Order: sequence, then C-alpha cells, then structure tokens
Amino acid sequence: MFGYLQKIGKALMVPVAVLPAAAILLGVGYWIDPVAWGGNSVIAALFIKSGAAIIDNMPILFAIGVAFGMSKDKNGSAALAGLVGFLVVTTLLSPGAVAMIKGIPADEVPTGFSKINNQFIGILCGVIASVLYNKYSKVELPPFLAFFSGRRLVPILTSFVMLVISFILMEIWPLMFNALVSLGEGVSKLGAIGAGIYGFLNRLLIPVGLHHALNSVFWFDVAGINDIPNFLGGAKSIAEGTGIVGKTGMYQAGFFPIMMFGLLGACLAFIKTAKPENKNKVKSIMIAAGFASFLTGVTEPIEFAFMFVAPGLYLIHAILTGLSVFLAASFHWMAGFGFSAGFIDLILSTRNPLANKWYMLLVQGVVFFTLYYTIFTFAIKKFNLKTPGREANDDTEAISSFSGKKTSNTELADLLFPLLGGKENLVSVDYCTTRLRLEVKDSSLVKDSDIKKLVPGVLKPNKTNVQVIVGTQVEFVAEALKNLI
Repeated sequence: MFGYLQKIGKALMVPVAVLPAAAILLGVGYWIDPVAWGGNSVIAALFIKSGAAIIDNMPILFAIGVAFGMSKDKNGSAALAGLVGFLVVTTLLSPGAVAMIKGIPADEVPTGFSKINNQFIGILCGVIASVLYNKYSKVELPPFLAFFSGRRLVPILTSFVMLVISFILMEIWPLMFNALVSLGEGVSKLGAIGAGIYGFLNRLLIPVGLHHALNSVFWFDVAGINDIPNFLGGAKSIAEGTGIVGKTGMYQAGFFPIMMFGLLGACLAFIKTAKPENKNKVKSIMIAAGFASFLTGVTEPIEFAFMFVAPGLYLIHAILTGLSVFLAASFHWMAGFGFSAGFIDLILSTRNPLANKWYMLLVQGVVFFTLYYTIFTFAIKKFNLKTPGREANDDTEAISSFSGKKTSNTELADLLFPLLGGKENLVSVDYCTTRLRLEVKDSSLVKDSDIKKLVPGVLKPNKTNVQVIVGTQVEFVAEALKNLI
C-alpha cells in the first residue's frame, strides 16, 4: 500500500507540471489589468483566458496525467485510456443522465452528481486506466481482431470497465462526495490551525515522498478545498464564490517565508558551523542550493543535506514550516503559486485579485530567516550535529548535486549506474519532480555513501525500491539510465 501511494503521488506530478504555465499566463494577465481582470485590455483577457483554460480543466488533466504517469512504459495509449475513462464516467454520472437512468425527477438527483467533474474522479479514472494498461497492453487477440491487440485494446477495454464503474459510482458516489466534503469542511473549520498542521505534515512527509498525495487534498478539488485553482482563478473565483480574499491561498502563502528566507538562514548556519577547512566548499554548495530555493522554491537539495544526519533538526524545520503557514493564514497574508513558493511565483501572484498583503510575507520571511539561523546554529553547536562540513570523514560532497560540478546528465547516469547495482539489479527506472524512483532486485546492493557524493540523497523505502534525489534535471538522468539498462 505504501509503495502504491508513492506511485500515485509521483503520477500526480504529471498534471501538476502544467500549473506553472497557468500561473505565468494568469500572472501576466493580472499584471496588465489588475482592476478589470481583462475587461479593460484585450491582451490581458487573452492571457487570463489562456491560463483559465488550464485551471478549469484540471480534472481531465489529472485523468490523463495519472494514467500516463502510472503506466509501466509511459505510453500515449495509457493517457488515451485515462481520457476515455473520464469521459465515460462524467457523461454517465451527469445529473441529466442519472435522472434518466434512475427514472427520477432532475431535482431529486443528489447534489454530488453536479460535482462529478472534479480532480478526485480524474485521479480515480487515471489509476484504473493505468491498472488496465499495465495488465492488458501486451494481450494478443485472435488474427481477425489482431488490429485491436496490445495497446489499442486498452482504451476500448477501459470504456467497458468504466461503464461498470459508473453504475457502481451511481450508488456510492453520493456517500463518497459527502465524506470528501465533510473532510474538506472539517479542515477548513480549523482555519489557520488546520493550515499549520498541513504545513507541518507537508515537510514531514518529504523524506518518504508522500507529500504529493497530501498536497492533492489541500491544493486541488479532492476534498473540496481546491486552493491552487481557486487562487489562480482570481476574479472568476471571486465571482463564483470559490475565492475569498484573505482566505484563499492559506495552504500556500506560508511556504514563501520558508522557501525564500527560512532555508537560506539554515544554509548560513551550515556555513557558519562548518569546519574551517570545509567552509569554502560548504559555502559554494549552500549558495547554489539557497539560490534555487529562493528563486524557484526547490528545497530538496538543502533539506536532504540534513534530514538524515540531523533528524531532530529536520523536525524543527517541519515545525517552523507549520508555524509559518499558520501565521500567514492567521494574518490573512496571501499569495499563491503554480510550481512552488519561490520568488518567481510570488512576483507573478502579486497582482492577482486574491493576493492580500503579500508584501508582509517578505517581512515574515526576514523573521524566519533569523529564527532558522539562530535555532540551527545553536542546535548544531549544542548537540554537535554532523551537518554539512562537520562530518567526521569530510564527506561534504554528499550534500548536493548542485555543488557547481560540470557533470552532464549522461555522465551522472554513467556514474550512478554501477553504484545502483548495474543492469543486473535495476528492474525499472522512473522519476518525479526531483527524484529517480527505482525498482531494484535488492536495495542492499545500492552503495549509498558513494551515491551521496554525487547527489543530495538516497532513500530506501523497502528492499525493492530506491529513490535517488537528483534535482530538477532528473528526467534527463532517468532517460540516460534507461538507455544504459
């Protein structure tokens, strides 16, 4: 179950990867016309409508992306199957269709069917389509049906399976919908406290890669919260009542002070406490990693530098993140993102009608920079933590692949290949935002210490699964590894 949740979490990154495009389009549109939201400018309307086209169709993107992301060989037939499954379900479970099939008046159709076009259904259809693809994409039919064998069979098969699933959902969806709404309302009623708890859990789950699955509950329309699309929807969300100034964005805003400032304070603490002979090396590594965190919100190169060597320090990091999200939500300081809470996303969101006192997040950031630097420096010295530059064996090169080395993606793959056990040990290669997700025959054959000299970190969830933290260039490293296999 744990491994399967990880696969779903990884697959969610496929549709989420298009959000930066929506954020840029909407951000530029609101910059041009922040008052009338496109009403006073054709160019602004063009940008805003283009971005909204992505946001408004996130459910179908989830169906396609999850099916593709969870398929064993990332083939387009799996994506097509996800689309087919979603269309069948949302058509058969539309209020009009349900009223006709059940023979009841339209006003007696449960409310849940009017909300059938949502990300949860998209994810469900994507998962089912991927299961069918992985099992039946190699099936050979009799000669007279040979044209429909293999991958062509899967979308056809999916349509029939989803027909059955639709009739099952016709009975249980109202209960599922009510449960999801109750979950969303329960979390929302906690207000800033609920946001803070989410922020804490978000960081705490990063080491095992399950934060993506958690994020989908708060960021998208899985439990009715839908924070990112509602925020990016701007004026449209306000008009529809799904966007509330000072509230929408509460599950995003508090991350900006952490990504842009707090972790930079941690980097400075690592440089300050490093051994004299290691300071220059640690400085070059942490400046590069800190810049990536500040600009784009990619934090793993920093976090993996200390999450395993100083788990207590990482727990403090998770607590501080929760506190930051709580404070931003409490004071209604709002900004949003399409990728992560970095400088680029902050600037793009500032003219969004739902952005509220966003500049206070910068003030909060300065406070958290000080907190991180002070707490981390004290804890490292007090408990003699083996953070970057303080290792007994001077293994500081294990901190991050962002250390300034001019190693190409192909060269990195060549170096990693034998350390992962080579062709005999590697079963499959996959990736998500920054991680290689590998299936191996025996994880004990993976040489952790040597790999950490090349990349930020290595995880072994179980005996047959390994995650290697590479960075945002992970897709190209994964392709190079597949070529070696």
